[in-house]
Amino acid sequence: MASSAGIRFIPCFLFLAALSQSPAAAIFSGGQWQTAHATFYGGSDASGTMGGACGYGNLYSQGYGVNTAALSTALFNNGYSCGACFEIKCRNEPQWKWCHAGSPSIFITATNFCPPNYALPNDNGGWCNPPRPHFDLAMPMFLKIAEYHAGIVGVSYRRVPCHKNGGIRFTINGFRYFNLILITNVAGAGDIVNAWVKGSRTGWMNLSRNWGQNWQSNTVLVGQSLSFRVQASDGSSITSWNIIPSNWQFGQTFTGNNFRVY
Repeated sequence: MASSAGIRFIPCFLFLAALSQSPAAAIFSGGQWQTAHATFYGGSDASGTMGGACGYGNLYSQGYGVNTAALSTALFNNGYSCGACFEIKCRNEPQWKWCHAGSPSIFITATNFCPPNYALPNDNGGWCNPPRPHFDLAMPMFLKIAEYHAGIVGVSYRRVPCHKNGGIRFTINGFRYFNLILITNVAGAGDIVNAWVKGSRTGWMNLSRNWGQNWQSNTVLVGQSLSFRVQASDGSSITSWNIIPSNWQFGQTFTGNNFRVY
């Protein structure tokens, strides 16, 4: 009989804790400074920024507020950049002195898409045309870095870690054979590039991205408690075990774990 000496039994709760966040992935630290341009939209109260191509709906109730921007094609990445966070500073150019003194920073989350306008040239109205990196800021954010009359300004920007209050939120919409899960309030890299769901009677299943940060499953999940695993663009992943009870209803929102940030 083989000896059992040297065999170590790991308590289950320690095993689950180890799986909750991928240990190999470093805490997201952001990116290098780059240059772009910025305009504004949505009105003085940013009410025109609600909804949008990321699917977040009411940006106030979702916790994003007015600290938001629509990204050009070059930055939007077909919606995978939804939720990413950026630090932006106004950058004066020759004969263009519209930046506020001291070049203050703003911090925004990507919540919308700025579509191209191919009827106008890239440097005269077609600001969001490829391959231009461009931020269409919520108006209150633009006014923090530049004068209203500027209309458009040069900016320096970089990816930064997202700091969010509380955990990642999962909102389940749809019906019995179509689950549409909106993922919001993501810290760290902020954007989600892969997602999985596990029912109490299933194994882990890939979710397919439907649009923005809405992720889809056609499996019947009604009547099961649910766990979620998400992966950000920096490769880090985090698992939220059994955060949704078996008596959940469509339209409800549940909170899971979130990525660590400095």
